[in-house]
Amino acid sequence: MELSGWTRAGFDASTWEAATIVAAPGGILASEMAEPLRVTDTLKPLSVKLLKPGTYIFDMGQNMVGWCRLHVTGPKGATVKLRHAETLNPDGSLYVANLRTAEATDLYTLKGEGNEVWEPRFTYHGFRFVEVTGFPGEPKLATLEGRVVHDDMEKTADFTSSNTLLNQIHHNVLWGIAGNYRSIPTDCPQRDERQGWLGDRSQVSRSESYMFDVAAFYSKWAGDLADSQRADGSVPDVSPNYWPLYNDDLTWPSTFIFVPGMLYDEYGDKRAIEQYYPAMRKWLDHIKGFVQPDGLVSKDQYADWCVPPEDPKLIHSQDPARVTDKTLIASSYYYELLRVIARYARILDKPTEAADLEMAATKVNSAFQLRFFKPAENIYGNGTQTSSVLPLFFDMVPQENRAGVLASLARNIEEITHGHVGTGLVGAQWLMRTLSDNGRADLAYTVATQNTYPGWGYMVDQGATTIWELWNGNTADPAMNSGNHVMQIGDLAVWMYEYLAGIRSDPEKPGFHHILIRPYPAGDLTSVAASHKSMYGAIATSWKRDAAGFALNVTVPPNSSATVWLPAKEGAKLTESNKPAADARGVKFLRWENGNAVFEVDSGKYAFAAR
Repeated sequence: MELSGWTRAGFDASTWEAATIVAAPGGILASEMAEPLRVTDTLKPLSVKLLKPGTYIFDMGQNMVGWCRLHVTGPKGATVKLRHAETLNPDGSLYVANLRTAEATDLYTLKGEGNEVWEPRFTYHGFRFVEVTGFPGEPKLATLEGRVVHDDMEKTADFTSSNTLLNQIHHNVLWGIAGNYRSIPTDCPQRDERQGWLGDRSQVSRSESYMFDVAAFYSKWAGDLADSQRADGSVPDVSPNYWPLYNDDLTWPSTFIFVPGMLYDEYGDKRAIEQYYPAMRKWLDHIKGFVQPDGLVSKDQYADWCVPPEDPKLIHSQDPARVTDKTLIASSYYYELLRVIARYARILDKPTEAADLEMAATKVNSAFQLRFFKPAENIYGNGTQTSSVLPLFFDMVPQENRAGVLASLARNIEEITHGHVGTGLVGAQWLMRTLSDNGRADLAYTVATQNTYPGWGYMVDQGATTIWELWNGNTADPAMNSGNHVMQIGDLAVWMYEYLAGIRSDPEKPGFHHILIRPYPAGDLTSVAASHKSMYGAIATSWKRDAAGFALNVTVPPNSSATVWLPAKEGAKLTESNKPAADARGVKFLRWENGNAVFEVDSGKYAFAAR
C-alpha cells in the first residue's frame, strides 16, 4: 500500500486528507528526563525448526524484549505472521497460556519488489521463541533478527566468579532488569500487564544501580510517583496510576521512600530527597491515620507476595506455616520507613523533625516486641523466614536476642527449606544482606546457588535466561507465571556486588566519594571479579583464595578513597604489590577486625595479599 515517491519533492498529495487545526495541549512542555528507548542490541537466532508444514519455530537463545526484523522475498500480497512466546510446549509449539489476552503477533504483507526488510515500531514483545507462518519458501536463520529494545542507559558493571551457576544467575538478573526498562520500570514485558508496580522495585532498584546508570531513570520515576500521589497523601501500588490501586498498604508504596535514598547513596544526589520530602511526609501523615490503638499497623494488601507454595501448581501458599502475618510486615515496615524519613530529615538539616520521627519509631518497635516476639523460641510471629529477616535487617531485635533470632532463621533455612529460599517478594528484598551482615554469608551463598526448587539456580536449571515471577514459574497456574519478572531478584544483585565483590558506597560520604571495599568470601568460591562505573570513575575488585592465603586487587578512582577489609588471620604476612603493606604508598593500616586486616587507601590500583 506504500505510495511510490511519497517522500520526494514534487509528489502529488492533492488527494490527501488535509490536517485539522486543533487547540494546543495544556501542561508544561519539558525536556525528556531520561534516555529514550532504543534498539540496544541485535541477536541472531540459534536455530530454526520445522514444526509442521508451513510452521517454523525460531529460537533466539535468550528471553529478550523488543521485536524481530524480518528479511523476506516473495509475491505481492503474501502475509507473513510472527507469533512470540517465552517458552515452548512439550510438542515444540509456542506456550502462550501465560500471555493472557496479549496476542504477541505481528503481520507483514509483502510489497513484492525483491528483498524486503521490515520491523515494527509501535509495539514490543517479551519472547525467546518465534513462530513463523505464511513465509514464501523456507526461512533460514538469517530470516529473523532479534532487536533488543529498552531505555538506552549505560551498562556500568561486570561480575564473574568461580561458580558458573552464579555467573548465569547474574546474566539472568541483568537481562531481566534491562528488559523491563520502558520509560518506567515495568513488572513484565510479555503479557497484557506491563505496569509500574512499586513493590517490584523496592530494593531491586538498588541492585540496578550497580548494573546500569539509573540516576536519570529513577529520578524521572520518582516524579511519576509524586504525580500519582492523591491530595490526602495516599500513594498507589502502581505508578503511573493507569491501574488506580490505592490500597494504603505499607510495602508497595515504600518504594516511594526508598528510591530517593538509593539515588543519594549511589549517586550522591540529594535532589530527590529535597524535592519529594514534603510528599513523603504527607504520605506518612496519611498512614498515621491507620495506626491502631496498640501502636501497630495492619494495612498490608499483599503479604509476602508469592512465597514458595507447598503445591507446584499453586500461585500463593495456603499453608499457614509459610504465610507471614500482615500486621508484622506492615508494622516492621512502618518502623523502618519512620527511620528512613528521619535520616532524610537529618540530611536536610531538620534535626527536630528527625528526633520526632525516631521517637515515633521507638514506640512502634516497643509495641512490635510486645505483640510478636516469642523469647522462648527466639522467633517473631509464626517464625517464617521473612518474620525474622525484617526485624533483623531493620535493627528491631534487642541486642541480647539477635543471636537467638538469627539462629532460628538459620534453622528454618537449613532444616525446613533445606538450604533453599523460603521468602516471597518482601522477604527477598532483605534476605541475602541479613544473613551476611550477621555472620552467615555461607548460608546466603548456599541459598543463592541451589539448583533445585525453589531458587534462582533452579530457574537456570530449567532453562531460564531471565528471572521468573514465581519460584515455581514452570509449573504454576498460567494466570500468573511470567518468565521475565524482577520482583524475586530481591537484594541478590546487591549482595553480589556489595558482599561477594565487596564494592559499597559509604553512606556517610555517598556516591562512592568514599568506598567500602569488603569482600565476603563464601562457600566454595575461590574467586570473584567485579567492576562498577561510579560518578568518580571505574571501581574494580578481584580476589582469589587458595591454601596459601588471600589475594585482593582493588582499583579506586580519582578523587575517591576507600577503606579496604582484607580477609586475613591476625598476624598474617600482609603485602601490597609484593612489598610489606605497611610500607606501601597511599596505604595506611588501621586495625584488625573480625578476621580482616583493615586499611585506608587513596585513589589508585592496589594488589593486597595475606599469607
